[in-house]
Amino acid sequence: MKDRIIIAIGGGEIKSKATLPIDGYVASLVKSHTDHRPMGLFIGTASHDSMPYFNSFRKTYTSVYDIKADCALICYNEMDMQKIADKITKADFIYVGGGDTVFMLDMWQKRGLDKLILDAYNNGTVVCGLSAGAICWFKNMYTDSESLTGNDKYNFYDGLGVIDGLCCPHYDDRKDDFDQGLLENGYKEGYGIENLSALVFKNEKLEGSLSCGGNSYLLRNNIGKIEKFKIDGINLQNIN
Repeated sequence: MKDRIIIAIGGGEIKSKATLPIDGYVASLVKSHTDHRPMGLFIGTASHDSMPYFNSFRKTYTSVYDIKADCALICYNEMDMQKIADKITKADFIYVGGGDTVFMLDMWQKRGLDKLILDAYNNGTVVCGLSAGAICWFKNMYTDSESLTGNDKYNFYDGLGVIDGLCCPHYDDRKDDFDQGLLENGYKEGYGIENLSALVFKNEKLEGSLSCGGNSYLLRNNIGKIEKFKIDGINLQNIN
């Protein structure tokens, strides 16, 4: 039975290769789990299937790390679900891009993509994502959704529930509001992932953090006050 692995990246521009060391960790991890040239499947639902975003993914994972790249398009009915299911089956890892998290999960549920992705994850396909693609795996998420709510106010939403916890991406940009919201909404604890940082989970248990400039934190609500603990780092060269 393969380990179930999630790599949740708090933020950073893949186009400018700002997250390249973390992407390198992902690429090395995927290669260590395969005996062939691996294939990465980009899912850009949160950015409304942005092709420039996919091209940035391909320029990193194919041009730099020699991983084949493909994409799954669902927003405009460009691909039927059987074709997407076949792509997921063939993928050695899935990368979920950033954007509107709530819109993304709504689309996945309507088309049944959430079940396909979760089945792949449970069968050992490595999953990775940035921002929306990082927080969607958690039970609760701190994000905005202009597409569905008509405004860009940040709030707490339900995620896929793979990881039991609350998570905020871009934590260095949102920490004051997130910390206050955590207290006001009665959450006992949550994760804050800064830009250029990532959390690694193996079989739904936290392994540690990755950094190419940012940090990740566990925050605890201690009788109305936030306690903040920096999560220990994993060496970017340490692939298990």
